[in-house]
Amino acid sequence: MSMNSSALVSQVNLQIPIDLIISKGNLGLTRGDISIMDANGNLVFKVSTRFSSSNSTRVLLDALKNPLISIYSNQGGWQGFRGESREWKDLIFRVERTLHSRLRTELEAFLVGENLGELRSDFRLKGSPFQRSCTIYKGNSIAAQANPMYRLGKVLVARHKFRLTIYPGFDHAVIVALLVIFFDGGN
Repeated sequence: MSMNSSALVSQVNLQIPIDLIISKGNLGLTRGDISIMDANGNLVFKVSTRFSSSNSTRVLLDALKNPLISIYSNQGGWQGFRGESREWKDLIFRVERTLHSRLRTELEAFLVGENLGELRSDFRLKGSPFQRSCTIYKGNSIAAQANPMYRLGKVLVARHKFRLTIYPGFDHAVIVALLVIFFDGGN
């Protein structure tokens, strides 16, 4: 599934992993917002949080602030839609929590198939939001990993910053949206 609005997504076919730096709660960001930078410090994505009386909506934006994916929580799960839509024709994925304990969380993501109503399990997310660690699997392969930033066994930066490595062949916008749900789901 291609999100043509982002220059980074066009690089999905590169044969090397890419590292992105996720920053939560930096100065200049409103509560709930997240910035995603490349290794050179260039903004790649931003997550904007919009609060309402009933819940919050997270919108993944590209570097030019174009909405790519809107994430809505609903009854213990989440749904991701193209742009700022909430129409079924724009549904990209649905996510369900399969395990939630103090130390471990697991989610399962279902991408919408070619037939609009067909959902198939595509990704499993496993890890610890508190420790800022998550592995995203597609089948038996690792699609992406998020970890605190370490150097020689020592943490380099505070908990509000961590690294996301995305392996070749995966849509970066979808992976980032899934990671946002894992770490910031709000359920």
